[in-house]
Amino acid sequence: MAELRRFRFSHQQLAFEELKRAIDQAEVRVATLDQVIEGAIPSWHFAPVVDALRALRGVNTTIAATVVAEIGDITRFENPRQLMAWLGLVPSEHSSGNTTRRGRLTRTGNALARTMLVEAGWSYRHPPKEGHPYLKRSAHLPQEIKDIGWKAQIRLYKRYRHLSNAGKPQPRVLAAIARELAGFIWDIARKTPLAA
Repeated sequence: MAELRRFRFSHQQLAFEELKRAIDQAEVRVATLDQVIEGAIPSWHFAPVVDALRALRGVNTTIAATVVAEIGDITRFENPRQLMAWLGLVPSEHSSGNTTRRGRLTRTGNALARTMLVEAGWSYRHPPKEGHPYLKRSAHLPQEIKDIGWKAQIRLYKRYRHLSNAGKPQPRVLAAIARELAGFIWDIARKTPLAA
């Protein structure tokens, strides 16, 4: 019996060590890719927009670069609702006569950009604050952009709390936060001049 326990433990330990090693390797690959993205952005036409979007909580360089790469020129959208619809973050609608029924999200448009916004939305479950990393990455930005970032923190945190306390399922809460975050992204992108 003791022999069997030792056998199981050694195999379990080996499996654990192999999984831990795989996670470490994945983290190294992610860090390498993050460095490549950081290095590629300065020469990009949309670099100022990517930099400005980092004023939003939850939007790091990778998320900002992905969203901008997938959307392209955000100024082509006349208002934030058009961007939200393009991202598939608006509810579907079934209308007949005077009756309007709203359904699930349309999920049309770009799935990757939508996923990035939902991931960024997780950070709004925490109360607003301007911590050291946030201040460091947004110190050089115009005050107008920083003000939009702060307004987003306050509004989206309240929205997250309100929807969560109302008993809404987590996916719906995050979709609502992502939809409003798209509006703040639209606002920042419109106020950021592009590189020549």
